[in-house]
Order: sequence, then structure tokens, then C-alpha cells
Amino acid sequence: MSVEIRVPQLPESVADATLVAWRKQPGERVSRDENLADLETDKVMLEVPAPVNGVLREIKVQGGTSVKTGELLAVIDETASTTASAAAPAPSVAAGNGKAPLPAAAAGSASAASSVSAASSASAASSRAGPAARRVMEQNNLAPGSIAGSGPGGQVTKNDAVAAAATAAAVPAAPPAPAVPAAAKPAVSVPATARTGRSEQRVPMTRLRARIAERLIQAQSTQALLTTFNEVDLTAVQELRARYKDSFEKKHGVKLGFMSFFVKASIEALKRFPVVNAAVENNDIIYHEYFDIGVAVSTERGLMVPVLRDADAMSFADVESGIADYAARARAGSITLEDLTGGTFSITNGGIFGSLMSTPIVNAPQSAILGMHKIQQRPMAVNGQVVIRPMMYLAVTYDHRIIDGREAVQFLVAIKDCLEDPGRLLLGV
Repeated sequence: MSVEIRVPQLPESVADATLVAWRKQPGERVSRDENLADLETDKVMLEVPAPVNGVLREIKVQGGTSVKTGELLAVIDETASTTASAAAPAPSVAAGNGKAPLPAAAAGSASAASSVSAASSASAASSRAGPAARRVMEQNNLAPGSIAGSGPGGQVTKNDAVAAAATAAAVPAAPPAPAVPAAAKPAVSVPATARTGRSEQRVPMTRLRARIAERLIQAQSTQALLTTFNEVDLTAVQELRARYKDSFEKKHGVKLGFMSFFVKASIEALKRFPVVNAAVENNDIIYHEYFDIGVAVSTERGLMVPVLRDADAMSFADVESGIADYAARARAGSITLEDLTGGTFSITNGGIFGSLMSTPIVNAPQSAILGMHKIQQRPMAVNGQVVIRPMMYLAVTYDHRIIDGREAVQFLVAIKDCLEDPGRLLLGV
């Protein structure tokens, strides 16, 4: 019985997707719920699961093709077998040696069966890896079956693939071929201007990268963006983290990072300056009376901004757990469109890459974004004395159409005050 494989229901507001790659090839056996192909939308990666056990008989759409919900992708045969046909007659025993020579046709059949079996095993191993892990494996030419998975059900995680790639890179390279004696070298004159390694490669943008580019250009062309800066002394935050990090992790099962402090400080500042939490729609200003904070996460596919819903009602542990979960799912390619939709204000941390200062771009239709940067020990004048303090430059980019400079500056000062005296976050002052 033939079973059709069609594009699953795409998320709301997503018109189409790109079929990135097939994880199975015609003739290979597939198991129910096994991933057959990867689909890429503007924001998330989707998998196409097999609805039944069987053999992939035919692929209707090749990789790189744009597809829509319900479009036919492939056909599975529930009754077919991957084993090569055994219809060939038994070979006769050759006179004189007592052994049965293998006819060419049978040899070819056995070879094909062996190849299918090997390919099926490799594909099965590859199917147990997430999209991010598979990309690492492909980039480093790692055999799918060579990596032991530490994820659920033996799934190969991105960390597994990265570790395997590092191990492979550490293996010493083969010794170079012995030099050809001068007398044996061909007398060919090579021009001094000859060069190698000047090849070029044209690669189409992924859908996510193209969407990011579109939104960035849209934000800059439709909003009056301006950035204001300040700096914050993180001595108090660092001392608080050092004092409670062990007990915090033991109780809540998650590390106490800096981001929860910045999320909480931003919410306090947004409460004081509601226009920073607002958005422009035509000639109206939409004031949001809730706080959905987007936290930018860098992935192999590009920047994603998952949203912490009602972050004002979350504890520090809730914020840290939410961010850790989003980051893991974003990098594994399993984050959903709903996780990335909405948001009233965003925070991005370029400091993890070493950025000392930057001007972040607003995540439209939001009206502002906070940029965190590298913590750097610097000499500061405190009470008439020069002391070394852990300092960070802060930046807030805002839509000047509805947010005045005075409000933007005071908003950033409010964040600075909360971080330099974390007790304000507990007392709401």
C-alpha cells in the first residue's frame, strides 16, 4: 500500500517553506515518526515525520524547492522491502575446485544490497541527530554512525557533534609526501604572479537570514532610530551573584546569570516609562500593559529573539530557566514560531562576543531595544578615590517618533540605578 507524504501544516502567518534536505533516499527503509526531511521557514526549522513503517519509494520534490502546506513530497510503500531480489538461480559448482563461483548479476545484487544496508544504517544514525548536530556533522565530514549520542533515546546533540569534530581535528595529519629530488623536478617555469586559493563560492541566503535582512532594513527605513549610551558599575551585582550563586543553583537547578538582573531592571524602568514599552501602528500609539521581553539568542542559522511572556510575574529563577530553555531549543533547531512571536521590548548581549559598544537595531514593531556589552575592569573615581570597578557600557536604541530623548536617557538611568543597587529590584523603588 502506498502512503503519500505531504508538507505538514505550517505555522500561522507562514505561507511557504523551503525543503532543505532529505534525510532518506528512495529504497531506504523508514520507521514511523522518523524524520524524513527538514523544512526551513522564515524563523524555525520543521521536520517531516514518516506516518508509517515502510520503504521510501519515490521523492517528488528535490532539496532547495519552495513548498506549501499539503504539497506532495514523497511516497512510502508499506509492503516493499529493501532486500535485493533473490530470484536468481543457485549457481552450479565449478568443476575442479568444489566452490560455487558467484555470477556477475548475483555479485552486483549482493553489492547493491550491502550498499543499501550501509546507507540505511548511516541514514538511521543521522536521523537520530537534531538539525544543528547534522549541520556540524556535514560541515566537518563526520560519518553519522561514528558519534555516540547523549540525548534522549541516543539522539546526537550539537555538543556531541562539536566534540567529535574537535577530536577529529586533533588527530595528527598524515606526513607530507617526500620532496622530489631537484634533478627529477620538471623544468616548468611558474610566473611569479601566479596565485592559488582565489576561488569564490556563491551560496543563497537561508530563509532565516533573508528574513533577518528584510526586517533590519524595514526597521531602519520606517522608524526614526536613535541611540543613547550610559555605563553601569556592576560591583553590587557581581557580589550578589558570588554570594548566592551556589545556593541559587542548588535550589533552582539553574545558574544565576547576569541576564535575569537586566531583565528585571528593564521591567522596572519600563514601568516608569511606559512609552518605551509601546509600539506605533499607523497614527496610533499602542501602550502595552504587559511585559513580554525578547532576549536575543545567537544560533548557527542567525539571530533569534524568543520572548519571555509576562516577565514581570517571573522570578529570577524563572527568567534564567526560560532563557536557558529557549537558547537550547533555538540552537537545536526545535524552537517554535510561537516562541518568537510578539514581544514588547528586547535585550541583546553583544558582550559575550567581546563587543565593548554597539548600536543595536530595534526589533520592529517594538520601539526600543537594550544593548549589553563586555564587562571591563576600568579605573573609576568613587568618593574622590580612584578604584578599579567592573564597568559595562549600556545602549538603548529607540524610535524617536514616540520616545523623546529625555525619556530614553531617564529610562537608561533607571536601569543603571537598579543594577548598581539591586535592592531596588526587591523593593520596587
